[in-house]
Amino acid sequence: MIATVLRISRLNLSRDRVAQLMAFVLPLAFFSIFALVFGQQPRRSPNPVRVALVDEDRTDASRAFVKALEHEAALRPLTTAPPRGGPASAASVPLDRPRAESLVKDGDAPAAVVLPAGFGAAFGSAGTPPRAELLVDPSDPIATPLLRGLLQKAAATAQPKAFARRGLEMFEKYAGGMTPQQRGLMDAWLNQAAAGDGAGEAAGAGVAELLGVDVHEVVGQRGPDGSMVAFFAAGVGVMFLLFSCSAAGGALLEEVESGTLERLLSTPLGMGRLLAGKWLFITLTGVLQVTLMFTWGALVFGLELLSHLAGFALMTLATAGAAAGFGLVLATACRSRGQLSGIGTIVILMMSALGGSMFPRFLMSEKMQKLGLFTFNGWALDGYIKVFWRNAPLVELWPQLLVLVLLTAAFLTIARRLARRWETA
Repeated sequence: MIATVLRISRLNLSRDRVAQLMAFVLPLAFFSIFALVFGQQPRRSPNPVRVALVDEDRTDASRAFVKALEHEAALRPLTTAPPRGGPASAASVPLDRPRAESLVKDGDAPAAVVLPAGFGAAFGSAGTPPRAELLVDPSDPIATPLLRGLLQKAAATAQPKAFARRGLEMFEKYAGGMTPQQRGLMDAWLNQAAAGDGAGEAAGAGVAELLGVDVHEVVGQRGPDGSMVAFFAAGVGVMFLLFSCSAAGGALLEEVESGTLERLLSTPLGMGRLLAGKWLFITLTGVLQVTLMFTWGALVFGLELLSHLAGFALMTLATAGAAAGFGLVLATACRSRGQLSGIGTIVILMMSALGGSMFPRFLMSEKMQKLGLFTFNGWALDGYIKVFWRNAPLVELWPQLLVLVLLTAAFLTIARRLARRWETA
């Protein structure tokens, strides 16, 4: 009897393509995505961090510091850029503080390093250590700690003798001084370090953290507990919007099974108007769902909704419309409610993983970040992040809005073609 049960179960599984996908394909796909994002990190060097460099001091010491940063393999330094507001083809000019800050706010770089006036003079003084300013986008958790360490290293390699002397001054202050013979040996070693034979890095390592780093978050709005509410609201909202639109589209399949659709098609309504009505209802439901999500975020977690209301309204309407069209495509492509549930779950989870709903796309490699733009989630999340995180003006939302509108048109066209089978049945 057990053998009979096993045989029947095997036959059922062999006939259920959705169950096979859920059991064997989806786990492999998710494993591959997570492995590509996280699993190969120790084997390959991390993606270079794009950083804007501003030298307000313009001394030999500050130029040497910038040069040391430019030679770091983990960085992709940016010292010039076209003027803000000008065409991308305009001649690049050296970065100043406002232009570097705008690069961070616009998402073109996760951080900017500013060397203020007096930076070079502080290297040789025995008082306050030199300080650099770090303008960061806190949505990237990798850039800030990486740059902190590389700034210390650059300070050591750029001015090894000055930093080693500072270490000597601290030693004399706290350890009671040195004998003339010890000081002579130390001076000889410092001269050798200044000659660039590699001892400079060792000197810098011995006096680490003598370069002050002032970190300023110049973009984004965090909740009361420091969490990035806007990221979570957008990611979770878009993913569950897709699930709800897929489920709502399944009403078509229920009408097919109950015979309601056949009766509707016998009226002047027609399939085109029926799909338009379904799309409009699902879109309005999606708008209500996303609005409820962000309103809850505003009331409970301090999300700034009222000040971003116009951008939120545009993105929500375009996102809900595209998601509604996607739900109709899934419904018209499937044969049953069970098939829709299985295929919809697989497709939505894959899109959410690649598009940034489950973890930020900046944690992925550049190739996978570009791959995420082939998903619905990627464009929708980029638009919401522009509105809530980067405070972008409405005109800068046009790429995301255009893509979502085109996706809506494409989804509705595909759904109309797939629905023809019910008209000829």
